[in-house]
Amino acid sequence: MQQMIREREQRIGLYLKFFVKWTALALLAGAVCGAVGAVFHHLVELAGALFTSHSWLLYILPVSGLAVVSVYRMFGVEPEEGANLVIRSLRTGNPVPPTAAARVFVSTILTHLCGGSAGREGAALIIGAGMVTFFERLFHLSERAKKKMTMCGMSALFSAVFGTPVAAALFSMEVSSVGVLQYTALYPCLAASLTAWGVSSFLRTKGVSMPRITYPAASLGTMLRVTVLALLCAACAILFLSVVHFAAHQFHRRFENPYIRIIAGSILLIILTLLLGRDYNGAGMGIAIQAVAGQAVPWAFLAKILLTAVTIGAGFKGGEIVPAFFIGATFGCAVGPLLGLDPGFAAALGLIALFCSVVNCPAASIVLSVELFGGEGLWFFAAACGLSYLMSGHYTLYAEQNFVNSKLEKNVEY
Repeated sequence: MQQMIREREQRIGLYLKFFVKWTALALLAGAVCGAVGAVFHHLVELAGALFTSHSWLLYILPVSGLAVVSVYRMFGVEPEEGANLVIRSLRTGNPVPPTAAARVFVSTILTHLCGGSAGREGAALIIGAGMVTFFERLFHLSERAKKKMTMCGMSALFSAVFGTPVAAALFSMEVSSVGVLQYTALYPCLAASLTAWGVSSFLRTKGVSMPRITYPAASLGTMLRVTVLALLCAACAILFLSVVHFAAHQFHRRFENPYIRIIAGSILLIILTLLLGRDYNGAGMGIAIQAVAGQAVPWAFLAKILLTAVTIGAGFKGGEIVPAFFIGATFGCAVGPLLGLDPGFAAALGLIALFCSVVNCPAASIVLSVELFGGEGLWFFAAACGLSYLMSGHYTLYAEQNFVNSKLEKNVEY
């Protein structure tokens, strides 16, 4: 009996130790990353505002591109590294160097300042992972604990710049290995994410605020329309990813020198902007919000796919997540009415479903729908996520993402 009591006391002690340790680490990571994330958010916003108010900044895009390449070459690395660096870190245990955070911080601001079509969340993942590397070394964490700390940093920065703390935590746990959710990291990631969002909000960082959606009545007809839209979103996601990867391959094949590559991409971006207008530069969250309000140019998603592919393929930095929101929302807004759906409702479904397709994170996507649009239409979003995740196959935004489990059946080849 006494032996049993001692074993229980030891077990309780282990859980308390874990709780205290990871509460302290998560709060520390969240506070630091929340402050850095707020600064990053405000600087990127300022860069975007300057580009909007000073049209001549578009024409110095080649200079900005050369500066981006120089920032990377200064540290002896090629500018091709992106969010894949973080996913590789989670899989291998190799830490993301703090210099990587500094590089992508500066490069993303330069990209937005002169009109590159890229987001900021991809950069946030690298910044967060790089920031917490210092704590991993300071506290001599084990290899397993380092991976958990990296997830905390990713969650914290994503939450700080976007304002969806629960989705940020789940995304960081889910993104590296498709089909596996790292439950042991749930509490630390949530603690870091919520802390970062609190600090970021205190520093006047505003999260994304979406318009109110008019939901249709639940019926078989509505569900069939949602099903068709989800299938089309999966196809649109495959198109987006194929164009992005094709553009990157072509830029690297035709221009081996990264300086020449980014100049060529800059010139092409300038030409495309002059032809298509400036709605497709920058991250494009404002256009995504307009689409959810029911207004979008029918071909806007195609223009954003093209400009984002050129921007990322040429070597500019930022990320593809918010552009994916833009593409999904404008695609849904354009296609939804053809299916008999309200354009705003279809835009919201498109935003979530296409995001789910490109990152292969259904749990994070479903929670994201609640944080952005409320829980009233949860079952619509859940159905759209489940179907778009399945039908997008093994296409992915991140080459380092590991498909642990097949989306079909065990041992079935794609």
